[in-house]
Parts: sequence; structure tokens; C-alpha cells
Amino acid sequence: MALIGIPLVLGLVACGGEKGGSGSDSDSDKAKRPDAPSTAIAVADSGLGSILVDGEGRTLYAFTKDKDGASNCDAKCIAVWPALTSTAKASAGRGTKASMIHEVRKSGGAVHVGYGDWPLYYYVGDAAPGDVNGQGLDGEWFVVGADGKLIRS
Repeated sequence: MALIGIPLVLGLVACGGEKGGSGSDSDSDKAKRPDAPSTAIAVADSGLGSILVDGEGRTLYAFTKDKDGASNCDAKCIAVWPALTSTAKASAGRGTKASMIHEVRKSGGAVHVGYGDWPLYYYVGDAAPGDVNGQGLDGEWFVVGADGKLIRS
């Protein structure tokens, strides 16, 4: 069981230390990311305030190295921080604004979903809806509020 944590820690170090990145997805990256059960983006209450979640209540994060709505999370990073992707247009759920949802086309036809200025990601260390274990990791990963701004507390 202790060996499982080692790749996770190594992935965190690799992701936090990367500069830039291709932002491209390969078939092996897609296999590692959890299935996106819903492409709805909603707001849920948490100990950090009102935050963005997917249709299943799983916390969504933003990466401070992403600029101008484009992802800078490379393949090593995506292994730990899977992108919220969709094959259909994402929808605005409870507490969100449809006008803030955007999509970034990726290679292979995948669409990386974003909100406000931020592409959105999951964290593999979140086991259940409502978990916020990725909050503040490496000083670069933060939950996103309903207003599209990072919650850094």
C-alpha cells in the first residue's frame, strides 16, 4: 500500500516543477484519467466556500501556470491532475454561468472544459465527492469559485 503513494508524490513533484508543457493528450493519458461522468459544471458548498464541481460533485481545480485559458499541464502533470474533458458541450449547472464555460480543443478531438480564465482539472488524490485534497498543492493548484476566481485560502 505504501508503494502506491510513491508514484503520486513523484507525480506531484514532477508537475509542480514543470515549466510550460505541451498540453497535448495521448491515448495513454486518456486511459489514466477518470471517466467524466457528467459534463455539467455546478457549485457546491465546501469548507473553502462555494466551489466548482462536476455533475457528480467531484471538485474541480485550476493550475496557476495556465495562461489565457490554455492548459500548460503536460503528460506527467495530467497523470496526477486529469483534465475535465468532454465529447459534448459542457453545461452550466446550479450556481454557474453558461457564459463563463469555455472549451479548448485538444489533439484527437477531445475538448478540455474551462470556466472563466481557467481550464479545469480533477485531482487523483480526491477519492469522493466533496474532497478538496488538491487545494493549494505546490502553491499552484486551487479550487475555483462560482465567480471563476481561484480560492487560495
